[in-house]
Amino acid sequence: MRIIVLLIAVLIPSLAFSAPSQGFRVTNEMIYQKLVEIEKRQAVFEERFKQIDMRFEQIDKRFEELREDMNKRFEDINKQFDQLYTFLWIITGIFTAIMVGAFGFAYWDRRTIIAEAKRQTLEELERDVKPEKLRKLLNVAREFAKENEKFREILKKEGLL
Repeated sequence: MRIIVLLIAVLIPSLAFSAPSQGFRVTNEMIYQKLVEIEKRQAVFEERFKQIDMRFEQIDKRFEELREDMNKRFEDINKQFDQLYTFLWIITGIFTAIMVGAFGFAYWDRRTIIAEAKRQTLEELERDVKPEKLRKLLNVAREFAKENEKFREILKKEGLL
């Protein structure tokens, strides 16, 4: 039994690897034709790969253009923000200058008006109140103080009696 199993194990693989039958013969011509067909198919595949590579290059180019466009837009927006900040600083400077000018003018005007009012008041007093009139006024007050006790005390307190 062992011999039969051994015989079958040896014969079956040898039949599989045996030379082709006489009805089907592989010639060099057939091998050459198959190689030509394989090369044609390979050329078609290479052409397709070239087309795919070209498409990828076009897509890469589009992405690069989009990236450049986006970068340009961001730069434009940054420039606009810079211009806006500059404009705001200019507005702030103008407002500050106006406020300082207004406060300075108010201070100068107030000092000028007070000095002028003081000068005019002193001139009017000098013009209206002469020493003669002051003496007469003091005499009238003393006469009135003789009759009015309270008024007399006030004049004494101020040293006018």
